[in-house]
Amino acid sequence: MNATTETKPANNRELVLTRILDATPAQLFKAWTTADLIKQWWAPKPYQTPEVELDARPGGMMKTLMLAPDGTEHPHSGVFLELEQDRRIVFTDAFGKDWLPSQKPFMVAEVILEDLGGGKTRYTAYARHWTVEDCKAHEKMGFHEGWGQVAGQLEAVASKL
Repeated sequence: MNATTETKPANNRELVLTRILDATPAQLFKAWTTADLIKQWWAPKPYQTPEVELDARPGGMMKTLMLAPDGTEHPHSGVFLELEQDRRIVFTDAFGKDWLPSQKPFMVAEVILEDLGGGKTRYTAYARHWTVEDCKAHEKMGFHEGWGQVAGQLEAVASKL
């Protein structure tokens, strides 16, 4: 990973992570929309992602299972709201399969892939929360460290495609 740049959140319910990655937008998009590739980078090591199910299209479902080193399971499910080939991915946990509302929506995530040329991409991930409390909790969980580590793992996988 080449560089970290700062992007200021637009409000007190948003967390933002920006990195310059050594991979093209097409490589990163493929790594984001292919289940077997997501398994390789989704969870910050030493966590693992043994299960991924997805239908990479607007309205399509995404389910992952993160496994902690102690065996604790962390399931996640949601839907893709928007996918712009090689440019943008938006998903939320507010809905599950067949648009069934979730018990407790936590966030909407948006990933922007900006082509910088020369095989580099400005990768910006936004986590937008329903409440200030959820945003603060996500930050305390280690949003910047965890999502930053995952961005590096994504880069390692995508750069080989």
